Amino acid sequence: MKLSDITSEPLIFLDKDWRTKEEVFDGLIDALHNQGVLSDKNEFKKAVLEREKISETGLEKGFAIPHGKSKAVKKAAFAFARINQPINSWGSIDPTNEVKYIFLLAIPENEAGSTHLELLAALSKRLLDPAFIESISTAPTVNEFMTVLDSEQQEDEKVDYTRKIVAITACAAGIAHTYMAAEALELAGKELGIEVIVEKQGANGIEDRITPEILKGAEAVIFATDITAKDKERFAGMPFIQRRVAEPLRSGKEMIETVLSKPDGYVKADTDGSEQQFDNNKSSIFSQIYRGILTGISYMLPVIVAGGLMIGIGQLGATAFGLEKVIGNPEYATNSNQLIVIFHYLGLYGNMIMKFMYPVFGAFLAYSIADRPGLAPGFIGGAFAAGLHYTFWGVDGGIPSGFFGVLILGIIAGFVAKFLNEKIKLHKNLQAMKPMFLIPGITVLVLFFVNYYVVDPVFGGLNAWLQELIIQNQDASAVLLSTIIACLTAFDLGGPVNKAAGAIAIGLAADGIFPLTARVLAIVIPPIGLGLATVLDKYVVKRRVFDENLRVAGTTSIFLGFIAIGEGAIPFMLQNPLITIPINMIGASLGAVTAVLLGAVQWLPLPAIWGWPLVENFWAYAIGLIVGIAFITFANIFVRYGLITRKENKIK
Repeated sequence: MKLSDITSEPLIFLDKDWRTKEEVFDGLIDALHNQGVLSDKNEFKKAVLEREKISETGLEKGFAIPHGKSKAVKKAAFAFARINQPINSWGSIDPTNEVKYIFLLAIPENEAGSTHLELLAALSKRLLDPAFIESISTAPTVNEFMTVLDSEQQEDEKVDYTRKIVAITACAAGIAHTYMAAEALELAGKELGIEVIVEKQGANGIEDRITPEILKGAEAVIFATDITAKDKERFAGMPFIQRRVAEPLRSGKEMIETVLSKPDGYVKADTDGSEQQFDNNKSSIFSQIYRGILTGISYMLPVIVAGGLMIGIGQLGATAFGLEKVIGNPEYATNSNQLIVIFHYLGLYGNMIMKFMYPVFGAFLAYSIADRPGLAPGFIGGAFAAGLHYTFWGVDGGIPSGFFGVLILGIIAGFVAKFLNEKIKLHKNLQAMKPMFLIPGITVLVLFFVNYYVVDPVFGGLNAWLQELIIQNQDASAVLLSTIIACLTAFDLGGPVNKAAGAIAIGLAADGIFPLTARVLAIVIPPIGLGLATVLDKYVVKRRVFDENLRVAGTTSIFLGFIAIGEGAIPFMLQNPLITIPINMIGASLGAVTAVLLGAVQWLPLPAIWGWPLVENFWAYAIGLIVGIAFITFANIFVRYGLITRKENKIK
C-alpha cells in the first residue's frame, strides 16, 4: 500500500481561506465524515480537541499534525489543508511556528497492527524529510500532491557510529508524535555519529522492541513519552533523561548530549516499586487526583458487576420460590430445599464482594498517584471506608464513611506513599526495607489516625444528624417527609447515609406511621436514570457525554437498578459528585413526591421489580418512577453536555 491509499482527492484542500483552528477542524472533519471515514463527526472532533489539550500538535516550518483516536473512526485516514493565511496561535514545539500546512489524522481506537496505521506512522516520519516537506508545500494541484505522497524516500547514507544509546517514544494517541520523535532522535544521532535505537510504544503496540542483545553496549536511555513507558526495569542502572514526546523534534541533539553528559539520574531496579512516572511528578495535584479517580473506577467496576450479579441471582432465584427476600434471613441457610440454601449464600456472597468495592477503588486511586507503594495503603484506606474495621473490631452499630471516606483516605494514602518514596534515602543494602516496611508501615499508621480522629467522627456525626432530622420530621407533612427520605436515600447510593435513612424509614413503616413509598422509589430511580443517560446521550445531544468506563457502568447500573442495587451507579458519583449527587437527590425527590401525591402506597421493603405489583395504586407509582428517572437522565445529559461545550469553547 501507498500513502495515497489512506487519503483521497476529496480530503485534500489547497489554498483555503480558513483563518482559525476551528475552521480548519470543521472543514477537514466534515470531509472525513462525507467520505465515510467517520461514524460520528462530533465524537471525533471531541477526541481531536482532547488531544490538543495534552501537548502541542504544531511542529515547525508551518506544519501541524493534529489527530484524534476514537471509536468514531471507521478506518484510518488523513485529510490535508494548505491555507492562505498562517495561524500564529496554533500551539507548536517551535514558538515562532505559523501553521499553514495541516495534516489531520483519524485513528481508530482498536486497529493496532493494521497496514493503515503503519502508513500513518510512515507519514508522520516523512514530515521530517526536508525534500518531502518542500514538495508538499509547493504542490500546485491536488493531483500533484497525491503524486508527492507516493514519491520514494531517498535512502539514508551509511554512518559509522562511535557510540550507542537507546530510547523509548510514546504519546497519548500512539501515532504521530511517537514516530516523529523516534525519527528525530535517529536523525540527530546520525549527525552526532551516535547510534540511537528507538522502541516505539504506539497504537501498533511495541515496535522495534529493545532486547537484551540490543542493550549490550548502550550507554544510556532516553524516555520521550507523554504516558508511562512500559517495561522500564530492562534499563536498570542506566543513565536516563525523561522528556515530553515532542521534545526531540526541537532539541534531539541536545537530548542525546544531555543523557550522555548530565542525565536526570539512573533507572532504578524495581525494588522500590517506583515507575518513575515523569508526567505524574510534573502534573498538577488536581489532575493526579482526577486521573486516580478514573483509574479507581475502572478497576472497581468488575467488583460491582460481579457482586451485583451474585445478589441478583440470589434474589431472582428466591422469587421463583415465592420468597420475598432470601438474603440475610438465617432461616434459609438451613432450608430443606438445597436450591434455596444456594440462593441464600449466593446473595450473601454478592454482599461480601460488594464489601471489597471501596478497598479496590482506594487501592488503585493511590496506585495511580504513587505507583506500587500506594497500592496496599490505598486498599487499607478503602477497607476503613467500607466499615470492615467495625466487623473485625466487633463494634456494633458503626457507620462506615462510604464513598467520601474512600476518596479522602485513598488520596491521602497515595500522596503520603509518594512523598515517602521520594524522600526516604537508604543505603543500597537496605533499599528493600523501603517498599516492604517503611512506606506501607508509616502510611497505614497515618491512615489510622486520620480515619480515627477525622473521617469516622465526621461522617458518624453526619449520619447521626441525618437520622435525627428524619425523627424530628416524622410528624411532618407527607411531602416534606417523603422529600427528606428520598434525598437521603439517593445521597450516597447504598452508603451509610442511605442505610441510616433506610433504618429509620423501615422503623416508621413497622410502627404504621409512614409507608416506604418514598424510600423504595429513591433506591431504584438514580441507578436506572444514570444508566439510561449513558444510552440516550448520543440521541438527545447527538454526541457522547460519558466516557467509556461510565458507559460500561451505565449498562450495569440499569440492570442493578431494577433489582434495587444502587451501587452500580457509584462510579458516576465518584467521578463527579458535584453533578451526580444533587441531580440524584432532586430526581429521587421529584419521583417520590409525585407518586405519593397521586396516591401510591408501599408498606413493604421491596424496592426491586418483583415488589412493584404489591404497590397500592401502581399506576401512580409508575408515573413517579418515570418522572424521577426522566429528570435524572436528561439533567445529567444536558449538564454534562453544557460543561463539555463550555470547555471546548474555551479551547477555541
